[in-house]
Amino acid sequence: MTYDLAIIGAGWAGFNAALRAKDLGLSVCLLEKGELGGTCLNLGCIPTKALIQSAKIYSITKKASAFGVVCPEPKINFGQMQARKDGLILKLRDGMQGALKGIDFIHSAARILSANEIELDSARIKAGSILICAGSRPYELEKLKFDGKKIISSTDALNLKAVPGSILIIGGGVIGCEFASLLSNLGSRVTIVEKMPQLLPGQDSEAARAITAAFKKRGIQVKTGAEALDLDLASHDLTLVAVGRRTNIEELGLETVGVKVAAGRIVTDETLRTSVPGIYAAGDCASSIMLAHNAAYQGRIAAENIAKKDFPKKADNRVIPNCIFTDPEIASVGLSDEEAKRLGKSVVVERFSFLASGMARILDETEGFVKIVTDSSSGEFLGGLIIGPRATELIATLTLAVSNRLKATQIRDTIFVHPSLSESLAEAIKFKL
Repeated sequence: MTYDLAIIGAGWAGFNAALRAKDLGLSVCLLEKGELGGTCLNLGCIPTKALIQSAKIYSITKKASAFGVVCPEPKINFGQMQARKDGLILKLRDGMQGALKGIDFIHSAARILSANEIELDSARIKAGSILICAGSRPYELEKLKFDGKKIISSTDALNLKAVPGSILIIGGGVIGCEFASLLSNLGSRVTIVEKMPQLLPGQDSEAARAITAAFKKRGIQVKTGAEALDLDLASHDLTLVAVGRRTNIEELGLETVGVKVAAGRIVTDETLRTSVPGIYAAGDCASSIMLAHNAAYQGRIAAENIAKKDFPKKADNRVIPNCIFTDPEIASVGLSDEEAKRLGKSVVVERFSFLASGMARILDETEGFVKIVTDSSSGEFLGGLIIGPRATELIATLTLAVSNRLKATQIRDTIFVHPSLSESLAEAIKFKL
């Protein structure tokens, strides 16, 4: 078979690239050796958030009497939580399968033989262009290899049969913090260890301090600036190693065709072309920003550039929202005040506490705040940080503001619903400009 485009990997990058390429009139095949949906649907975003929502319902039910609702003491049926999660994955996968009408989905491993030929498990195909969307997997430490029993990966953690009595989480990044929050809410005794000076390395230091305080309030032991190998792993029922992810590029034949790789990632230019003409790459396997929504964006841009080679677009990664589904949630976009100052910008920083929000009071979720960073001379939005209820939804408004270089006064003068959490964005700057 010969196609205009062959896509390796059916995760969020590959799936969105396939749909966009089909819309642009290309003949497309989508190759996947695992399950349709890749890490995001099957081993990452969706299952994690499904379990987090179950834990959220449990937490709310425990304090139902504060809302005037009398109910028996809630209990966890972890098997049912897992069954619900698995059912959601199957339903979403069925929906993705239905969306692939007109696209050949081939369940097979793939190895690139040339810029126009790919070897499958039992056949070969030709393509005018190749797009690599091979994704990533949990990073394994040499001295703490996964055994699926005592030392587990995030993938293993999503398929636990019971809530562990105690767990040591090595790695205080996004994945480690989300699992710490989730398992603590389900009743585990959690210790989280990070070798850097703060949780969430690379994130706004104010966000790191806020989540550290929230964790300690919930009984989570937080150890920063600590080496995991110095700890007694045997004193915990499980050890979850969550120290990052690595790309799935070893078996693609990249060295055979000369695709350049650096720091474990496929090297691309601003239009997502690799060092070999006709071969492109998108998503985790080629980006330092391993986020599903960034992968989807890159997949669509790559498909457009393959379909319209004479008019390539740059994959502008300037404004990518970052969301952490802890309790409380954390979301940010654009520059932090620390980053802006390092760039020599003069900034204005404004905050609004959810303690002053009517809707946060109604929800009984007053922990956290909104922080907005603007340019002191132009008034343009530079970035924002939200810690608190529905932060991962609220960040969309600030993403639009930063992406379109809106001025803070434009948000201030917009009428938001009252009472709502969204009005907190305007309240942060209401009396300051």
